[in-house]
Amino acid sequence: MTKKAEVKTSDYPKRSKSGKAIRRPKSKIKLSPVRLHVSGVVLGYRRSLRNQTPNRALLAIKNVNTKDEAKFYVGKRVVFVHMAKKAKRGVNATKAKRLATKTARRIHGKIVRVHGNSGAVKAKFSPNLPGQAIGQKVRVFLYPSSI
Repeated sequence: MTKKAEVKTSDYPKRSKSGKAIRRPKSKIKLSPVRLHVSGVVLGYRRSLRNQTPNRALLAIKNVNTKDEAKFYVGKRVVFVHMAKKAKRGVNATKAKRLATKTARRIHGKIVRVHGNSGAVKAKFSPNLPGQAIGQKVRVFLYPSSI
C-alpha cells in the first residue's frame, strides 16, 4: 500500500486568529525594459564609380546579415545624434546654455530600401548626413511597426 501525504486542514490555507484566510503577497514580476531601437553604422553614401549621391546614406544594422532580415527595417525611422559646439538660438537656447556649452543635435531619416545581399539598407535623411557621419553610430527605431 502506498501512503498518501496527509495535508492538515489547519495549515492550508493559512488563517489568522480570527479565522480569515491570509493572502499571500503577490510575487513581483520583473519586466525587462522594452527595446525601442537597434544600433547601426553609417557606411557611406550611395555612389557610382565617380559620383556619390549624399541624399541617400548606406547603413549597416547590427545583427542583420541577409536581404530578408533587412526587409523588416524598410520604413523604420533612423536618427543620427551628434554633438554641436553651440546651442541653436530659439526656445531651448537659454536652457541649453544652463546645461552645458555643447548640445546634442539629431538628424532624422527613414529607411527606404535594401542595398545588396548582405543586409545593408539605404536611408534618406533630411537634411542630408554630413561627411563626418561616415563610420558613426545611428539608432534604428523599431517603429512604425508592421507586425
